Amino acid sequence: MSEIHESYENYLKAIYLISKGNKGGWTSNSEISNFLNVKPSSVTNMLYNLKENELIAWKPRKSLRLTKKGKGIALSTIRNYNCLFKFFVHVLKLKNESIVHKLSCEIEHHLNPEVSNALENLILEY
Repeated sequence: MSEIHESYENYLKAIYLISKGNKGGWTSNSEISNFLNVKPSSVTNMLYNLKENELIAWKPRKSLRLTKKGKGIALSTIRNYNCLFKFFVHVLKLKNESIVHKLSCEIEHHLNPEVSNALENLILEY
């Protein structure tokens, strides 16, 4: 799988964020459904895709957790979000946090490692 779809990244990010508060990093379908505000059936469909691409360890009607590969993608997506958020707030001085959040969520999927590193280095100066 050479390029990860945005929806996969969103689910992996959600699973990571939920799992941080759960023992052993395990997460349930209902937790993901509530977190993303989507139907449980939609979550189940996505879980099959994530499992097929070896991004999660999961069996239907059981808890799941990220594989090393899935966790890496989740952390990269979160890193991109954090860099973008800081850039908009500290460099561009945007004040509306909901707009900054929305922009960061939309753009986080489109940064390659070179741009992400450059952005992170720029933010260190602020």
